[in-house]
Amino acid sequence: MSQLANIPLSVLDLAPIRQGGSVTETFAESVDLARHVEALGFHRYWLAEHHNIDGIASAATAVLIGHVAGATAHMRVGAGGIMLPNHPPLVIAEQFGTLETLFPGRIDLGLGRAPGSDGATMAALRRDPRSGVNDFPDQLEELRRYLGDAQPDQRVRAMPGQGTHVPIWLLGSSGYSAQLAARLGLPFAFAAQFAPGYLYEALRLYREQFRPSSVLDAPYAMVGMPLVAARSDEQAAFLASTAQQKFLNLIRGRSTRSLPPREHLDWSPQERSMVAQNLGAAVIGGPQTVREGLERFLEETRADELMIATDVYHHEDRKRSFEILAEAWQA
Repeated sequence: MSQLANIPLSVLDLAPIRQGGSVTETFAESVDLARHVEALGFHRYWLAEHHNIDGIASAATAVLIGHVAGATAHMRVGAGGIMLPNHPPLVIAEQFGTLETLFPGRIDLGLGRAPGSDGATMAALRRDPRSGVNDFPDQLEELRRYLGDAQPDQRVRAMPGQGTHVPIWLLGSSGYSAQLAARLGLPFAFAAQFAPGYLYEALRLYREQFRPSSVLDAPYAMVGMPLVAARSDEQAAFLASTAQQKFLNLIRGRSTRSLPPREHLDWSPQERSMVAQNLGAAVIGGPQTVREGLERFLEETRADELMIATDVYHHEDRKRSFEILAEAWQA
């Protein structure tokens, strides 16, 4: 039996907006995709906080999580992630405590410390650019207090939120969050879907430094990765040009709205290399190539769970990609 069948597969939805499309269409497609992958047996469905990016519609992440959770039945739904330094911990606890109360046992709270935006947007969020790294552990501890059982001397309580014990994950693309997750005994998710360069070192640090906690007895590492599956390797490579164009335009400072796939891209060798670094963990191909690529990725990472990010232009192609993945998974 494939080792792929032994681990959960999950979905990261960046709520992409197509060129010429609308946010309304994006939200409708997110709901449709969530229902589709739930029926296919996927374990969880995460959305990520981004601000002032015209190609991503998940800025009000908690609101969208509630929308998706309300449209599905049993799949876990959560944040991958909420950028903790952008918000008071009390507000996050209230939001996710509300979600957990509405959808008990189905909500995840993944936390990051990156801004999810540029400097001007950080200022609009009233975020101090000097905070983040130094304050992050204290903010995390405060948030965990608001979600844990109330203490007798606790003057400020999250209502709702207190006592909900919403599962917290730490997210990252470097060693910082990996080591903090290990020290606190929390699950860790690495963002190899856009920054795979430090993946293996971060996983090593997490596993070697892990301390058992009331949350976990042993380390639990999830890895985000790009994947495009189609009926053939050639078709998958064609569809994957949408994601390549997105990273290329990000490098060039242009709109990141999803563009139709193209046979050939007009890029310099340096740009091509930069895009390849962003998508270095990608598995792209037909059913057999995808199956072999995922098996190899699991052997190399020993991931406990994979979170798949599929960025293609047409919604039906995206749904079909997850169908092909599910077939490989269940084989």
